[in-house]
Amino acid sequence: MAQNATIYKVELSVSDMDRHYYETHKLTVAKHPSETDERLMVRIIAFALNAHENLEMTKGISTDDEPDIWQKSLSGELEVWVALGLPNEKVVRQSCSKAERVIVYPYGGKTAEMWWDKIKASTVRFANLQVTCFTERDIGNLARVASRTMKLQVNIQDGDVMVGVGDTIVNLTLLNWKSAA
Repeated sequence: MAQNATIYKVELSVSDMDRHYYETHKLTVAKHPSETDERLMVRIIAFALNAHENLEMTKGISTDDEPDIWQKSLSGELEVWVALGLPNEKVVRQSCSKAERVIVYPYGGKTAEMWWDKIKASTVRFANLQVTCFTERDIGNLARVASRTMKLQVNIQDGDVMVGVGDTIVNLTLLNWKSAA
């Protein structure tokens, strides 16, 4: 018998001073049985970093032809494609041909660094690709505050990201490995 997804209710308040975006999103996030708390929190923070009224979480981990998060224009074109983890070069190439902007958020410490060393030379040609890594320590700290009902306050200013969950504050160090043109 297949296991069901676990549902998380998230009230995500985003104050992004860099983009002048201030909004609260009420998200219902389905956590796949194989998904870790670390990946769940990366997905939520990736949503906050790219927050927009048309941004949506997708089926993500349970499908190969969709990113974890996407933003489509009103006419259906893919504007933003957000992938988590360590996609292979073929997936990155296909993503870059489908969307105006592609953002990959790798995480996992040394494993992520080895993935980037292997793939970075082949990504130079993609002007619409951004790769921003989360540190292993930060993701571990976020995973510890994961709960089925969360109120997160994400403040972004000058590239610094602060996540408040209850009485806990986690400051994230984002490593920009590749910027989009």
